[in-house]
This record gives sequence, C-alpha cells and structure tokens, in this order.
Amino acid sequence: MKTYCRLIRVLGPLIALLAISSDALAQPKIGLIDLKKVFDGYWMTKQQNAELKETEAEYEKSRRRLLEDYQRAGEEYKKLLEGANDQALSAEERAKRKTDAERKVLEIREIEQSVTQFDRTTRQTLADQTKRMRDRILVKIREVIDVHARRGGYTMVLDTVAETINQTPMILYHNGQNDLTDAVLTELNATAPVSLPAPATGRP
Repeated sequence: MKTYCRLIRVLGPLIALLAISSDALAQPKIGLIDLKKVFDGYWMTKQQNAELKETEAEYEKSRRRLLEDYQRAGEEYKKLLEGANDQALSAEERAKRKTDAERKVLEIREIEQSVTQFDRTTRQTLADQTKRMRDRILVKIREVIDVHARRGGYTMVLDTVAETINQTPMILYHNGQNDLTDAVLTELNATAPVSLPAPATGRP
C-alpha cells in the first residue's frame, strides 16, 4: 500500500504534465476559403446578376422616357416664351402664350420632381433586391462550407480575402493549406440547371 501511494505521488504530477502537454499540442484545425471567388463563380450569382441587369435595363427605359418628356416640355416652353415676346403677334395672343408658358414651367418642375423621385426609388429598390440576392446566395454557400468543415474536422473556416474596417487584410499570412475554395465551388456548381451555360468550377 505504501509502495502504491509513493508510486501515485511520483507518477501523478507526470500524468498531469502529460495531459497538459497533450492539450497544448491539440491545435485547432483551420480551413481557408476565398469567399469572393466562390461567390462570383457560383452559378446562382451569375443568374441573379443577369436578372438584376434586366431590371436595371427596364428602369433605364422608364427613366429615358421621363427625360424625353422633360426635353420636349423644355422645347415647348422655349417656343411659348418666344411667342409671348413676339411683337408681331397681337397683345391677346402674346398674353395667351405667356400664360401657357407659365403652365409649362409648372409641368417642367413636376417632371423634374418625378425624375428625382424615380431615381431615389429605383436606387432603393435595386439596393434591396441586391441585398436579398446576396443573403440568399450566402446562405447556400455557408451550408456547403459547413458540410465540408464538419467532414474535414475543421474548428473554423476563415475568409482569405476578408478585410478589416480599415480596409486592410484580415489574414496577413497563410501557407495555402486546407483551402476549401475549389471543393466548395465545385459542389455548388454541381447543382446548376442544365439550361444554363456550364458554370466555372474551382479549377481552371
């Protein structure tokens, strides 16, 4: 019994030291990913960007029509103003054209306000649509990243192109090991509809 106790006293600290050393050596396994490359190369991103461009084109057509109305009203106002000052016309006709010119000024101001409101609404609508698109796509990307991280036993996955609030690189150095970019992008693009052009994979 005494021998056993002495053995415990001798080996106890050694066992504890080995346990601490083992914990210290158990470094976290960190995965890396170029999130921008994955996001830009994902077929769903390209599809959503194409839809956004179509929406922007429709907005641009509407805006161009407003500007054409504005230009036409400006030309009409100029003619009315010239008529109001044309001494060859009767005083009654000049007065009428002056009144019409004043009404045209009000019309021009209404068009200007319409253009301003249209631009403001359009910017907000496109910003909201873009945010919803990005959020949906990022959810899909994170789902695939989670699967690869769990499968590979990674403690965390870091974005290699992330920046700080000061626009400096978040990660200053990495050796390129445990990079999941190609695998994640390939898996995401494996679900691309047949009707779409072949999307980019992680490899050239």
